[in-house]
Amino acid sequence: MNYSFSNRIAALQPSIIREILKASSGQNVIPFSAGNPAPETFPIEAIRTFTQSILEQDPVTALQYGITEGYAPLRDTLTHHLKTNYNTGTASDELFIVSGAQQGIELACKVFCNEGDTIICESPSFIGSLNSFRASGARLVGVPMESDGIDIGKLELALQTEQNVKLIYLIPSFQNPTGVTTSLEKRKAIYALAKQYGVMILEDNPYGELQFSGEDVPTIKSMDEEGLVIYVGSFSKILSAGLRVGYVLAPNEVVQKMVVAKQGEDVHTAMLPQILAYKFMAEYQYAEHISSIREIYRRKSALMMDKLKEHMGNSITFTQPDGGLFLWCDLPAHIPMLDYAKAAAASGVAVVPGTAFLVDESEPCNAIRLNFSTPSDEQIVKGIEILGQVLKQYS
Repeated sequence: MNYSFSNRIAALQPSIIREILKASSGQNVIPFSAGNPAPETFPIEAIRTFTQSILEQDPVTALQYGITEGYAPLRDTLTHHLKTNYNTGTASDELFIVSGAQQGIELACKVFCNEGDTIICESPSFIGSLNSFRASGARLVGVPMESDGIDIGKLELALQTEQNVKLIYLIPSFQNPTGVTTSLEKRKAIYALAKQYGVMILEDNPYGELQFSGEDVPTIKSMDEEGLVIYVGSFSKILSAGLRVGYVLAPNEVVQKMVVAKQGEDVHTAMLPQILAYKFMAEYQYAEHISSIREIYRRKSALMMDKLKEHMGNSITFTQPDGGLFLWCDLPAHIPMLDYAKAAAASGVAVVPGTAFLVDESEPCNAIRLNFSTPSDEQIVKGIEILGQVLKQYS
């Protein structure tokens, strides 16, 4: 059969990260290429206890259809949490539940973008979002990242010169893949530009509660007085990635359209994971759990950075994030990055080539992304030593 795929899908390629994950799934491969939460952060006993109580006390609600907007107690709890702890959300906003933050990102694109419309993204940026945008037929315009966030001058130039810009997509806190946090000054500037040019901001914040050092920076959504920001969050990094529970906070009119779009995709997010997420927030030691996760990632990130300094010295530079899961490492100019990534994989360490995260993969890039949450401490120590040995082969 000669299959004729749609124009939107035919040009898409499998995610480089997912392909690397498949290739690095063997027991002997050190998974610096992953982005999974550390298994020791999962509250397994609480999930087991909550699941049992839900199925004993209210099995019908957990196993029946629900409304598209999501489980009401979870929505109310999240709305209160965001407002109380992050001053995020107004009376004009509404929160609804999605099947992972990825769905919220895809729905925002579906609601606002026609084929050929433009989405401005940080470059590099999260490959999952970039592929969702590409699948919609949108044009992607990348704006370079600096040490404190997106280049504001080049962002304004893109807003001035690009046609039909519908969204500015950002990961302001502990960005994937760079680990960079956008400064307060830049967050204010981004919002001012969005207001000036009448463009929506899609603020993706899956790592916001994983801050383990530095000063807390207000969300862009907390500045939103004009209804310009769609805020997306997730339970994947603080409860369980496999439960697939995320949420969107956006102006009521926007949420109404996103809910209609969600109905055509999956009707509603699975009820049992939603109820679990609610109980996790309402009946578990939520603050203590978040604090314990932060300490785990503070320690693991410090271990990885210490080992990079020990085994690579000044040969590479890398970001020093205040939270999240990733380090962005720039290799020496004379080392071909893709060759290095392949040599590392052949030596049993999987890393992600930086080009995977670029809006235009043909642009020069000599960086790799390393993840410190998935590997064990022993794997971090051994893996960085191996990466250092591979680096010496090019000296």
